[in-house]
Amino acid sequence: MNFKKYLLKRLLLAVVVMIGLSIVIFVISRIMPGDVATMALGSTATEEAKENYRIANHLYDPMLLQYFYWIGGVLRGDFGTSTSTDRPVAMDVAEFLPATLELVVMAAIILVILSIVLGVLAAKYRNTIVDAIVRVLSYIGVAMPSFVIATLLLLFFGHVWKIIPVLGRLSYGLTAPATVTGFYTIDALIAGDIKVFFNAFLHLLVPAFALALGGLCQEARIIRNSMVENGSKDYLSAMRGYGVPEGKILRKYQLKPSLIPAVSCMGMDIASLMGNAFLVETIFNWPGISRYGLSSMLGKDLNAIAAVLLIFGLIFVIVNIIVDLIVAGLDPRIRLGGAK
Repeated sequence: MNFKKYLLKRLLLAVVVMIGLSIVIFVISRIMPGDVATMALGSTATEEAKENYRIANHLYDPMLLQYFYWIGGVLRGDFGTSTSTDRPVAMDVAEFLPATLELVVMAAIILVILSIVLGVLAAKYRNTIVDAIVRVLSYIGVAMPSFVIATLLLLFFGHVWKIIPVLGRLSYGLTAPATVTGFYTIDALIAGDIKVFFNAFLHLLVPAFALALGGLCQEARIIRNSMVENGSKDYLSAMRGYGVPEGKILRKYQLKPSLIPAVSCMGMDIASLMGNAFLVETIFNWPGISRYGLSSMLGKDLNAIAAVLLIFGLIFVIVNIIVDLIVAGLDPRIRLGGAK
């Protein structure tokens, strides 16, 4: 019962956050300097076209009524028409969002696995050359911006070593698999096309690593420090005295509590990958929604900008709910305290 109350509380809070975000996005789009119709249609549009746009979008109605018209369309999946692509924004989102999600999922997998491995190694071999290497690399990874990392990886893997494809989602000459999920790797497996699967997987590795490296290094440091701190606890010394295998102590009794602070930070880093992806997508010519959002901002495409921001906010909220549940599973005190 406590867990259900905790989950319900997190879901209700998520709804409140999304409502607040939608209000902020809508208000900003209406109070920006300049005429909304002119920004949407361009300075070359006729006055008649602008007037029709104002009427169609209820711009003469009170602000509150405008919001309800707008949010009603959003809930139906109608974000309006993009002035950049001259297509419904929902169609653009359906085309570009899966590419970014596939990239972010791969980056999240890399972040979680490597941060735990490096953190455990640094803690296990504390004050050795292994620990020193991990700590130095983590400092470099945290300090170096993702676009610099992406540029260096593109330079080395794309022009110096040329051992792995780095641009786009597929190599030239290969045909994208039939769309089922929008993830080329999964769709290729569904279609039974192993060649396309491996090619799409290889295209993912370098941009995903560039996107994940900053968070990966930060979490590795957190895990390492937490494991060192927890390693000196009395109950672990007692277990060693009773002859419990060191591997079991490390995995079950030292790593699990050490993951609690790292998982919270991982959630924030994974959720922010969507927003951080626009530079990586631009550098690696990745046709994702982050790059689409950047081009929409440069083109003052208000409908597309609002859609991208809402999607990013929704994903951020969902990831944080998942992280809260994971942390509650690792530490029941959080779950029980949150359910009161």
